Formats: sequence, C-alpha cells, structure tokens
Amino acid sequence: MNNPINIEGVRKTIFGAGTIDQIGHECKALKTSRALLVMDRELAKTDLGTRVLESLRKSRIKGFLYPDVTPEPSPALADTGADMAKKEKVGCVIGIGGGSTMDVAKAISVLVTNGGKATDYIGLGLVKKPGLPTMMVPTTAGTGSEVTFTAVFTMRETKTKGGINSPFLYPHTAILDPQLTLNLPRQVTAHSGMDALTHAIESFTSLRAHFASEPISFKAIELISENLRGSVFNGSHYPYRESMMEGSYLAGLGLAMAGVGAVHALAYPLGSFFGIPHGLANAVMLPYVLEYNYPGNIEKFCRIALAMGEEEFDLTGRELAFRAVEAVFDLSEDIGIPETLVELDIPTDAVRQMAEAAIKVAVPIQNNPRPATVETIEDIYRRAFEGR
Repeated sequence: MNNPINIEGVRKTIFGAGTIDQIGHECKALKTSRALLVMDRELAKTDLGTRVLESLRKSRIKGFLYPDVTPEPSPALADTGADMAKKEKVGCVIGIGGGSTMDVAKAISVLVTNGGKATDYIGLGLVKKPGLPTMMVPTTAGTGSEVTFTAVFTMRETKTKGGINSPFLYPHTAILDPQLTLNLPRQVTAHSGMDALTHAIESFTSLRAHFASEPISFKAIELISENLRGSVFNGSHYPYRESMMEGSYLAGLGLAMAGVGAVHALAYPLGSFFGIPHGLANAVMLPYVLEYNYPGNIEKFCRIALAMGEEEFDLTGRELAFRAVEAVFDLSEDIGIPETLVELDIPTDAVRQMAEAAIKVAVPIQNNPRPATVETIEDIYRRAFEGR
C-alpha cells in the first residue's frame, strides 16, 4: 500500500508585475509593526532596497536591514540574523533575493522562537515550534525557495552541506514579481533557470511523485524548456521572464511535494568541496544523472522529451526517452552551461571522495527513479569529466 500523501505549503502567493510594492500592506496584515529585511549587501544598495523600505514605511512598519547574506551561506549567518531579530523585537522576517537569502530568512524565523543555533536543526523534523511569519520575494527564477520547507547551509569546517527541513519553514507569503528579474545577467539567468529545471524534472521522476505533484512538475518542465533560452538571450522581454518565474514557482511546489533526486546528491559535494554554486552544480550534473536514470522510468522520460519539444516520429519508447537526455544537453549547450567537470576545475582524483559524500545525501538518493550506489555514482562523475 502506498504511503499517505500530505500536501502542505506556502499560505499565500501573490504573482504579477509590480507586486513588490504590496510588501508593506502584506506585512501589516501580519499584525506587526517591525520587520527584519534579509538581503545580500549588493542588492541592498540598489533601488530595490529603498523601494521595499519605503513600502514598509508607508504602512507604518519599521524595517531593520540585515544585509550580510553570502552565497552558499554558513549556519552562522542565520544565528547572527536571529540575534538581530530578537534585539529589534521584529514580528516578521522578509527574505528578498536568491535561494541563499530566502533560506537564511526562513532559518532566522524559527531560530527566534525555538532558540539555539542553526546547526541544532539541520536534519528532518527537528524544529519543534512555528517561527515568526515570513515573506519571501525571489529575484531570480530558479531556486523555488519561496515555497519550500528547506533552508540549506554549507558547513565549511567539515566541507558538507545540510538543510533544516521542517513544515514550520514554509513561508507565510510569497511575492513573485517578474519585473525584478528583468535584465538579470545571462549567467545568473542560465544557472538559476537550470536549477529550476532540475527541480521540475527530479520532482516529476521522484519515487514520491503523486497525482497532485506530477502535473505541476510537468507544467514547470514545459514552461522552463520553452522560455529559458529567450530569457537568457533577451532578458528584457517581460513575457519570457514572467513564464520563467511561473515555471520556477511550479518547480518549487513540485519539489516541496515530491522531493528531488540524485542530481542534488551529486551536486552537493561540488559545492561543499570546491565552492561551485548550487545552480551551476545542478546544471552540469543534470544531463549525466538523467542519462543514468532514464531506464528507470521510460514512460516518464518519454513525456519529458515531448515536453521539451522533441518529436516522436517512429522512435521506440527507449529511444524517445533518451531524447529527454539529449534535449537537456542541447539546452545547456545553447545557454552556455559548462559541459564537463573539467571546465569547473574539479580534480579527477576527487571522484571517490565526492561519491562517498553524495551517497550520504540519503533522501534524494532514496527518491531517485533508479537505485544508486557509490560505484554507480562514481561512474556518473566520470561521465561528467568525459563529456557528451
């Protein structure tokens, strides 16, 4: 008998051009007059930071800026932010930026009410009480963190990555304003877009996928496949950006319901050992893991191929399923994703170490549509050194 399905998630989503200006109104609806605004330092210097603080001011909410977030954040950043949130007696936490910023904001919210340090809660279900209400505003179309229950951190001392995973991390409100992604650099657009595609494909093929998650993940694959190239090469075209944010959002919902697979498990060591950003690590590993996975669910990989624009002609099911792998390789090549681990300067003698670390990322490995071992993971890494 299948396990029961629980569907939880973000309480409120607001989508559309200019919706960032509603942030003061939405914060006021949370019955607070003080908010912690979590951003990275560069973003805080832009007009966006000023715009958000002005929106809060108009709603008579005092905003306190915490601008110390860095990529691949350490748990200490959440600890420091929680100390500031307690000191200023804020009633909500707002995360504006990429996945790192939103993850830190979510962690801050539960540290304020649960106490302790972020490292105390890395794992599954260790958070005991709800946190402060949170609002998430993504500025890239990629991570889906605005709708997930996870906050991922890098422990540089041990060269490992881990996440706080708890339903208490689901944001209260997600504000998705595609205008915030207009004219993002091509590289950021490409990496974050492939991150979203990874979430969509892995949640669609996850062993935990179900009747509610599958159509959401599938639609995300379609939207991202149709619009990522256009977003990379015509970044000021609003319809592309809008569709990419829709796709990223849906991919995040699919991820939250069904989880991810071995791509994430193999990408984590690239980040923790060698500092490769998460989106780029996922992007490089995605086609090689799919090449390994597709025999595990021919029917679903056929559907992925069709969603990505491949045609059936008179192909066998297996041949069409493999076209999904080819479609991902083609998309990556078109938007400038490095083809091999060699291009990322990863040493070939690190394969065994990375494989042993990847197999320990237990839940994604368990969700994978084809069983994986240390030896098969080593083989996938070696393929990623060889190239297409």
